[in-house]
Amino acid sequence: MYQVVLCTCPTMTSAKEIATHLVQHKLAACINIIPNVMSIYRWQNVIEHSEEIQLLIKTESVKFDIVSREIKRLHPYDTPEVVALNIQQGDTHYLNWIKESLN
Repeated sequence: MYQVVLCTCPTMTSAKEIATHLVQHKLAACINIIPNVMSIYRWQNVIEHSEEIQLLIKTESVKFDIVSREIKRLHPYDTPEVVALNIQQGDTHYLNWIKESLN
């Protein structure tokens, strides 16, 4: 099964570092970096508004634990977003490309 893992980053530098590391180590086939995402959340009982960078990480579900561990190791946040969404359907050629990219 394939997944899209979501992760927000505070800076483009940290986003590129995490994305490059995951692709270089074949933990992700492709990562989209989407700048200028406005996040509103509660942190330590305070409502925060932050402009962040969103990562869309395409990988296999069997790699989630190591992807999560590497994100947490490289990420500057104490508690980074690491949320996986299973891909229910996708183009067969694209999904095969993900699998080949991770081998």
